Amino acid sequence: MLPLRLSAVVSSLILCFPLLCLGIRSFPTTGDDSTFFHYAEAPEYRNGAGCPVSATRNSIPSCDPSLVHIAMTLDSGYLRGSVAAVHSVLRHSSCPENVFFHFVAAEFDPASPRVLTGLVRSIFPSLNFKVYIFREDTVINLISSSIRQALENPLNYARNYLGDMLDTCVDRVIYLDSDVVVVDDVRKLWRVPLAESRVIGAPEYCHANFTKYFTDEFWNDPLLSRVFSSRKPCYFNTGVMVMDLVRWREGNYRKRIENWMELQRKKRIYELGSLPPFLLVFAGNVEPIHHRWNQHGLGGDNLNGVCRSLHPGPVSLLHWSGKGKPWVRLDEKKPCPLDRLWEPYDLYKQVKDRVRNQNWGFSSSILVGYAHDLL
Repeated sequence: MLPLRLSAVVSSLILCFPLLCLGIRSFPTTGDDSTFFHYAEAPEYRNGAGCPVSATRNSIPSCDPSLVHIAMTLDSGYLRGSVAAVHSVLRHSSCPENVFFHFVAAEFDPASPRVLTGLVRSIFPSLNFKVYIFREDTVINLISSSIRQALENPLNYARNYLGDMLDTCVDRVIYLDSDVVVVDDVRKLWRVPLAESRVIGAPEYCHANFTKYFTDEFWNDPLLSRVFSSRKPCYFNTGVMVMDLVRWREGNYRKRIENWMELQRKKRIYELGSLPPFLLVFAGNVEPIHHRWNQHGLGGDNLNGVCRSLHPGPVSLLHWSGKGKPWVRLDEKKPCPLDRLWEPYDLYKQVKDRVRNQNWGFSSSILVGYAHDLL
């Protein structure tokens, strides 16, 4: 039985989705001989009263100042999570038509950025979005081995390059990992001010043992460890960040992060993929955002993926950081209790043998007209 607090959240989500699958078209991709996998088209979400009206006729759609900008990675391995995340943002947004998604796709993804673009357009026909091709050779020579192979994926480092990839008119962006669902109006997060000269904002966790994110070799080196001497560093999770791209570009923070990655290749100073370089550059200079915007760790730790419970306090965003992913555990019929909170946003469906003889293949015309979304 679910705890009373969790039951209330589950009940509210179920009430929000009573007709989710009725009258919704499906867009399949081929699977093996016995199963076909397909996505349902998301419901249309429209602006409520009081939403800002476009104030520009700029030829670059992303330059509209009324937009809320969200950046995410897009890849075949985590596509199901990305689709659920987008769906959750739209479902709870007061002004969904004013949300613009910037998707970063790997150049050599098995599904190809063009196919991923067409699939997103099929699932969300009215979505404002653009897909950027991320050249993996940009970062591949800077990546060192990590405690979990998934953390070595070049796309994990794409957030370092948002200031270079996104249109220069985009001066602020919310970065979200693919394993989140938003259960509040994302415009509230968008409006969080970044005080003074702070470049990023994120929930901080100052009770966490900060020293464990770096090796003894790092802490025993007086030259390296003094990087934090003038700061009071706290752990923060890079899966949910508000980023000031004007300050990011002006301060050349991409290069600052790369410098630490280059040092890591020569001298082992951390174990955890793309997170430690961000901590080295920003920890102690982060705009603190309410913890409700990153209820993280729901995927368990990086080795075992055990079930976790919610942190105390209100919830605006659920984050399955860690090894365990809700779609995997649900498919294996071994879900954690909180995975049921992710499930209502899942648009990925399975059709068994009874439909295997139907024509479920993609029409080649589905990709026509989407080349402008690719760089």
